[in-house]
Amino acid sequence: MTPIFDFDREIDRNDSDSVKWEKYRGRDILPMWVADSDFAVAPEIQQALQRRATHPVYGYTRVRQQLLDLLVARMQRLYQWDVDPAWIVMLPNVISAFYLACRATSKAGDGVLQPQVIYPPFAKAPGFYDMVKQPIPMCASERRMLIDFDWLERNPGRRGQLIFFCNPQNPGGALYRRHELERLADLVERQDLILVSDEVHCDLILDADKSHIPVASLNSQVERRTITLMAPSKTFNLAGLGCAFAIIADASLRRRMRVNPFIVSHVNLMGLAAAEAAYEFGDEWNRQQCAYLAANRDYLVREINTIPGLRLDPIEATYLAWIDVSALGLEDPPAFFEAAGVGMSPGHEFGDAGHMRLNFGCPRSRVVEAVRRIRKAVEGLA
Repeated sequence: MTPIFDFDREIDRNDSDSVKWEKYRGRDILPMWVADSDFAVAPEIQQALQRRATHPVYGYTRVRQQLLDLLVARMQRLYQWDVDPAWIVMLPNVISAFYLACRATSKAGDGVLQPQVIYPPFAKAPGFYDMVKQPIPMCASERRMLIDFDWLERNPGRRGQLIFFCNPQNPGGALYRRHELERLADLVERQDLILVSDEVHCDLILDADKSHIPVASLNSQVERRTITLMAPSKTFNLAGLGCAFAIIADASLRRRMRVNPFIVSHVNLMGLAAAEAAYEFGDEWNRQQCAYLAANRDYLVREINTIPGLRLDPIEATYLAWIDVSALGLEDPPAFFEAAGVGMSPGHEFGDAGHMRLNFGCPRSRVVEAVRRIRKAVEGLA
């Protein structure tokens, strides 16, 4: 019998050292900013952690072959992508891979192509190495915010240059189509670029008629030029456990990306245990989660677009709504919405001050209350 998971359940995260909830402790502000959800993890994950915790020694831990086998099987089952387990590089998080890629392939002064609108940690890596960010303008396609492929054609990168990419796009939630990815793959090949593809939200696809396609799975040419980044963190709400992985087909590139424990730590034993349980047992839990998130999304899109001065385009993936607030003419949008009792991520941190990012990975009751507060505040401007 298929279990039914309760995503309506309100879980008190106070006194759990939650970054998300501590930000507004003692204030009547709904925390709907940073990208972790408020859902209880799949029972099998909690059970796996409890089993591992019963062993009284928590020393250095190797990656079990079982986890690698699960990842290889998953790539084949979901994407028909044949991945050699030797291609998998385990990492404590996706963000560290941006820094490793910069360090492995470039030097100070080199340019890095990246989406103009992107989540903040993604954008900071080049500057750490005194590299130069080269923003790729965004464009709209069927009300989806994507990178501008025409601009990339007109502004080719240098040979061996890094290009950072995000699919599904965060923020915005756009899911790239096959023909769009094929165009990107062609550009990467013709311009001799190295592609870092952040696909951390690949399992959070909200529409049953859509699916994720890893760009590296398209053909062997783009595969050997791509560092594909995935993790169980967003899908299974495991961000605090620190476990991610890169898939790198090219042996030379993989050697340069290998984790040096003096720079980036190995994945901790609890992160490995949780990841293995998530990928072995979590699919049904995630199927129900995505259906729940889709209903949250549908409610948000419908209601936000009835509030004068706000616009919310379709969200195909993630639990992150990218709300256009520019028509309100606010001097300080984050402060305005916090005063209304809703704590969102400021758009200026992503490259567009006219938007706010709202996390709807939470019980429906909180989404409904957030919309009520937003509506009241905006209508009060009239």
